[in-house]
Amino acid sequence: MKRKPPTDNPSGALTRGLRLGKLGVTLTGSYLGYQLQNLWLGQNERAQRRQNFQRNASRRVREELESLKGPFMKFGQILSMQTHALPDVAIDELANLQMRAPGMHPTLARAQFKTSLGKYPEDVFREFDIEPFAAASLGQVHRAITKRGEKVAVKIQYPAIRNAIENDLKLLRSATLPGRLSGHAPVAILDEMQRGFLEETDYLNEGKNIEFFREALRHFPYLTIPRVYWDLTTDHVLTMSFVEGAPVGEFLTHRPSQDTCNLVGSRLFELFQFQVLRLHVLHADPHPGNYLLRDDGRIGLVDFGCVKRFSAEVAELNRSCVARAWLQSREQMRRVARLIWGPDVSLPRARRMMSDFGDYMNLIFPPDATKPVVDFGKPAVLDVLGRTMRHAVRDKLTNAEFAFISRAELGLYCLLHQLRARVNTRAVWREVAEHG
Repeated sequence: MKRKPPTDNPSGALTRGLRLGKLGVTLTGSYLGYQLQNLWLGQNERAQRRQNFQRNASRRVREELESLKGPFMKFGQILSMQTHALPDVAIDELANLQMRAPGMHPTLARAQFKTSLGKYPEDVFREFDIEPFAAASLGQVHRAITKRGEKVAVKIQYPAIRNAIENDLKLLRSATLPGRLSGHAPVAILDEMQRGFLEETDYLNEGKNIEFFREALRHFPYLTIPRVYWDLTTDHVLTMSFVEGAPVGEFLTHRPSQDTCNLVGSRLFELFQFQVLRLHVLHADPHPGNYLLRDDGRIGLVDFGCVKRFSAEVAELNRSCVARAWLQSREQMRRVARLIWGPDVSLPRARRMMSDFGDYMNLIFPPDATKPVVDFGKPAVLDVLGRTMRHAVRDKLTNAEFAFISRAELGLYCLLHQLRARVNTRAVWREVAEHG
């Protein structure tokens, strides 16, 4: 694919807003044309026409989002995990946003590197592959070999990406004004999103996050987390040891056995629960490109730009939910509801939401001890989770504290769904909760 020259930099708010508006008009026109043509088509022709329309529309959305990068591309990555809600052709297109988006022009990548480190890549490394092997919303990653012969991954940030994020969030705040006025899109949620997205643009902070998780998760023998090369790292360039493995889509092309998928799924679930219950810190960027899987069941974890730190109350909430504490008394129901949705939730709303939440917990942690294994290959888990989130927005029960936690949890279950993993969730949870 021919890349655009280095002068292309769609970071202005007006430019980005106009491009999104043009995309919306184009898709609307295509949809009206598609519906008009259906009037003269038979049943089989309509099905083929629908698939072609979905493919073409998904391609247009993917191409525009990968060009804009920043938060809009992140939203596309989140959509790419909604296997229960979108057609397969849309999922296939949007999956390209996870790691395979077009990168910067080589000239621009070299210039970005030199601006940040004072030298060109070829002056710093023994070998440097100018073509990125992964490119996503904020930066792209190159293979390299240090002067000492060590394999590393070098992440270079896109130019002006912080300005693009700030402009995108201004557009989002404008677009969600009716929701903010009605209480369906609280300002606190947008503030939390801005905090998280902007934090990802500081690669020095990401390096510190990597070191934290390397130490905190060191006793998991199946887990690999990269090591930071601080002498080759700045706020816009991050150099790490190279982590072997394949994203879940590529991993599944190796046709792993069901036992292997179950093993990987159990380990992913264990890592999530350990972070919530023990660390109170969560790797909060769950798209499949950040989990590198190996045929022996080992897991590589990368991209620590988005990390969510939270209070011990979240761990307390986790334990209360597994124990179904809200069923014990009215006060317990109010306590759990307030932990999830904030102190202002009324008892009638709590009852209504806890009904949905109970269905969700019954799927994740089956109450029947004789059937403890959850088959994440079935769509029910994602369907119930999606319904619970939709009802929370409908009832204005959105808690900013959980914006990135919910995103990480949804990402986990989407991964397990893709793996079709079967996990004894209660046994894994109990091991973490009791022994850590």
